[in-house]
Amino acid sequence: VNDPPPQRLVLTHHRFEGATVRDILARAEKLGLSMARLPRLADLKTGIEDQNRIETQPIDVEDLLGRPQAVLDRDAMRALIANRKVLVTGAGGTIGGELVRQIADFDPTSITLVDASEYNLYQIDGELAESHAGLPRHAVLGDVRDRTRLDETFARYAPDLVFHAAALKHVPMVEANPLEGVLTNTIGSRNVAEACRSANVRLMVQISTDKAVNPTNVMGATKRLGESYGQALDLEARENGGTRFVTVRFGNVLGSTGSVVPLFQRQIAQGGPVTVTDPEVTRYFMSVREAVELVLQASAIGEADGAACGKIFELEMGEPVRIVDLAHQMIRLAGYTPGEDIAVTFIGLRPGEKMQEELLHASEAVVPTTNPNLCLANPRTADLPLLKRALDELEDAARARREEQVLAMIQRLVPEFGSEATPAALSR
Repeated sequence: VNDPPPQRLVLTHHRFEGATVRDILARAEKLGLSMARLPRLADLKTGIEDQNRIETQPIDVEDLLGRPQAVLDRDAMRALIANRKVLVTGAGGTIGGELVRQIADFDPTSITLVDASEYNLYQIDGELAESHAGLPRHAVLGDVRDRTRLDETFARYAPDLVFHAAALKHVPMVEANPLEGVLTNTIGSRNVAEACRSANVRLMVQISTDKAVNPTNVMGATKRLGESYGQALDLEARENGGTRFVTVRFGNVLGSTGSVVPLFQRQIAQGGPVTVTDPEVTRYFMSVREAVELVLQASAIGEADGAACGKIFELEMGEPVRIVDLAHQMIRLAGYTPGEDIAVTFIGLRPGEKMQEELLHASEAVVPTTNPNLCLANPRTADLPLLKRALDELEDAARARREEQVLAMIQRLVPEFGSEATPAALSR
């Protein structure tokens, strides 16, 4: 009797690297097989009605881009958080929200949620009320641009640790609105840092981006200036005491606001076309869960090792992924054939975008850490009094809406931006 040919390939192991899953998917497609996976243990927490029937699940984007599980020192992470008052800016965003969830699991004394979006703040506050009902929390509607509001909040809730995740992150949007990028990403970061110092916060952790390295866009340049201010303050703290500062950089986070993944999902659901900027463009990807775990791990290392404070923690992002390959794979996962059922079109790089992102500047010498998923780089530091005066001038120009002057100042303060910035940014 001839057995019927297989129709589906099922993954039963959940620690495959993304490259392996992508290779299996390509082979399965050539054989005409669909792919699925068994549920993860976490998916079975609530139990199933029929213990003899476990439904397979679709392969998702995180499977395609997954990496080996990072080894984490959870005891060190708990020691960082437990019995301390924590404040998170941008608490309702993708990174900020995940920070809140993971921090809450490590038994802080209280948590203060700061966000400029009423809806995002309402959402994360309500979620925390359900998941950690006994945890004292404070929902603060406020903008990091508003120094008075920050000082008032810090004085009232006296945080020990601050995680600064509030930022404008969408490259083309900030490119079209550069003054807003300056006021939020640069001046907002300075405001948070100064509020930390005034309130004697123990440690401030600044969430940054790989786009701050050799930035060709306003978003990356404004984030680089925010990094610089914290690093300059940390040099002073080493000599005179006070708040210490840690910077953590990483690349794209799956499913975050402005991410290409939800865009592709919407385009596929609408029947296409799926739009890709360039056939050779690549990006680094990481799940939000893993990114935040490593942020907390880096923060624990930074607090325990005074020499690591002020430096840049760079998350090990794995291999970059070609965006056109990701588009094809997502179309296949949805059960369609790229180029036949769903078209893929190339629209050209948008203002400020790079072909490939970089993780470190050539002058940022790398040193190892105790975790292989984290590397530590010595930053290029600026003179604090000079930087303070420059940022005062930058803020005055931005608030006066002098866009051309602001862009010229960014070009001077971040020379890499001036050498490679897009014509759209520099010709305003």
